[in-house]
Amino acid sequence: MDKKSYIEIRAQIEQKALSTLSQIGTLDELESWRIDTLGRNGTVTGLLRGISDLPVDGRKEAGSQANSLKDVLTKKYEAYKADIGSSASIRTRNGPSFLDVTLPGRNIALGSLHPTTAAVREICRVFESMGFQTIEGPEVELDTYNFQKLNIPKEHPARDMWNSLWIDRELADGSRPLLLRTHTSPMQIRTMESQPPPVRVVVPGKTYRYEATDATHEWQFCQIEGLAVDKDITFANLKATLEEFAKRIFGDKRKARFRCDFFPFVEPGAEVSIDCFKCEGNGCPVCGNTGWIEIMGAGMVHPKVLAGVGYDPEIYSGFAWGMGAERIAMLKHGIDDIRHFYSNDMKFLKQFS
Repeated sequence: MDKKSYIEIRAQIEQKALSTLSQIGTLDELESWRIDTLGRNGTVTGLLRGISDLPVDGRKEAGSQANSLKDVLTKKYEAYKADIGSSASIRTRNGPSFLDVTLPGRNIALGSLHPTTAAVREICRVFESMGFQTIEGPEVELDTYNFQKLNIPKEHPARDMWNSLWIDRELADGSRPLLLRTHTSPMQIRTMESQPPPVRVVVPGKTYRYEATDATHEWQFCQIEGLAVDKDITFANLKATLEEFAKRIFGDKRKARFRCDFFPFVEPGAEVSIDCFKCEGNGCPVCGNTGWIEIMGAGMVHPKVLAGVGYDPEIYSGFAWGMGAERIAMLKHGIDDIRHFYSNDMKFLKQFS
């Protein structure tokens, strides 16, 4: 093969390759063209290998012609690949476009808030409208804040109320100072230690307890704590605040009931219930035929707790409460098993989207 024939073959390969390329409409067809033209056994590669058959004086020019052809076809290939990948109307093997621009667009799937998150935000908004500030605290807590400064000293039987998950780290005296917080109440202490009165905060967050799970118990759940401290705060302020909360969450017709209960860090303590919104207080399975549904615990901050953070209990008083966000959500939406919140069942979660 002489130089003239080689140049003619090069021109034929270029013409055929560009003609075939102009008819391509899919990425699969384009890839086949690349293999046939520029691949290891493609026509351009064969042309390059044929240089060795030429006379020595013609090899340099032939090599330049072949390399220029390879550059031209490679650039064409890249341009077509980019065009096909971004084109909104690409011809298929059968001719018509695979995208019909006259069809209505598909809805974009949007996420939604988890029912627990939605409940937390709704509860916090209610208290924020009454002048409370939302804050957060650590989930790994010190025994000092989780128990001792809340009037629950070591070996006190009240600790049996909280099945604690302790962090495996002992001090020299054998004590274990760290645990996963059993309630959000430690932030009462941290908040009062960090600022003088008045204090009005609401504290949402995860809490952990070592207990078996069932329809009404989980080892991890979200609790919302509240605290108000100032001069001349009375139990009447506590009742008015929580009654207003109940009406904002469950409806204007709701009534609140306060009955004595025990919590070491409040005195007096109270169990707060609302009249059943299902039966209007007449008795039904939802309220256990009592006409009332418990929603939280509350009480006046214990004087020892106030004194422990440097507040004078003769001057200042306050009230606190704590509730489970999942319990509020269960009551609002008629959910009968707390485990649904953490099972990642999309059929359940999509009901709240």
